[in-house]
Amino acid sequence: MLHFAQRLDSLRANVFADMDRAKAAARQAGRDIIDLSLGSSDLATADFILHEIERSLWDSQTHQYLLFHGTKAFREAAAHWYQRRYRIEVDPETEVLPLVGSQEGTAHLPLALLNPGDYALLLDPGYPSHYGGVALAGGRIHPLPLRAEREFLPVFSEIPPQVCDRARMMVLSYPHNPTTATASVTFFEEALTFCDKYNIALVHDFPYGDLVFEGDRPPSILQADTEKRRSIEFFTLSKSYNMGGFRVGYAIGNPELILALRQVKAAVDFNQYQGILNGAIAALNSDISHDGSHDGKSPVQSTVDCFRQRRDVFIEAMQEIGWAVPRPEATMYVWAKLPQPWSENSIGFCDALVQQTGVAASPGVGFGESGEGYVRFALVRSPQVLAEAVQRISVFLRG
Repeated sequence: MLHFAQRLDSLRANVFADMDRAKAAARQAGRDIIDLSLGSSDLATADFILHEIERSLWDSQTHQYLLFHGTKAFREAAAHWYQRRYRIEVDPETEVLPLVGSQEGTAHLPLALLNPGDYALLLDPGYPSHYGGVALAGGRIHPLPLRAEREFLPVFSEIPPQVCDRARMMVLSYPHNPTTATASVTFFEEALTFCDKYNIALVHDFPYGDLVFEGDRPPSILQADTEKRRSIEFFTLSKSYNMGGFRVGYAIGNPELILALRQVKAAVDFNQYQGILNGAIAALNSDISHDGSHDGKSPVQSTVDCFRQRRDVFIEAMQEIGWAVPRPEATMYVWAKLPQPWSENSIGFCDALVQQTGVAASPGVGFGESGEGYVRFALVRSPQVLAEAVQRISVFLRG
């Protein structure tokens, strides 16, 4: 029998893999699946981005391996995007690193920061890949519970001193998946003060910075850490530009953290195909030119408008069937507190729901213990299909 590394033990349990099997079983049983379990946008990438990628295909110079220095144009586009958006000066040579999706960065950064036994401070509930990267690095996880009564923000004073002394990184992510909560610059300043005190790297996963429906634009962590003393932020084009399948993201922030992550990346991979990065450059520059938009809007604004409409349709339909859920101000999700008798069994609810109705959702406990009692719906289908999903949910709840 083959022997495998012990680090795999913490990766064997995956509630989303279990739900994938439940969806397959429901499909095999003849159910028409409405999959609201995955945060993968169903919207098309804008034509002008695709045209730039297509044009690159015929340039043989794009067919080679792409190393760091070959990504200069993309790094400059990312730096200029941050400068326009947040009035933050960014050095594209030392403060930007292209990534094969931001998940690559959040998974690999623990390898650069943690020795076995060191702590990472992670949101609970939070994005599962944050946990996986720490496990692979041999680190220990200290969860930061997020509660509705505290607007799903962690309380730093609750972290035990012995954990603080051995913590090497804190991972935040606002607007937040799965709770949809947002955070202010003031909150990030508090996080920075805490991390300064204990010499902890401050990491911010920022995929939903554009998907905001009301209020001010969410802040970058670098607006709190303007000198980039200890902060690094991860941005992806998957949500804002509907480019999930192209796997384009980048890290931006403290030069030492960028260099450390670059060293890990160099041992694992090169970069994407140059043509994909050319399309990403066009996307990042589209807020200047609004190229490719049939209605005069930037592609990001069109995406935001689409998800706002879906949110409103879904929330109103849920209210009509008697399930009161908060109206999210950001992200592409609805985070709903489960009704009785499912209030402590999110896996059971999601399994029964998909088996009986074909509607697939994500159990809250899959994002961490503090997510138990909730379910996450991803608004990744048309308003008509979302309304149909709620009608099926209504029948299920009536039992």
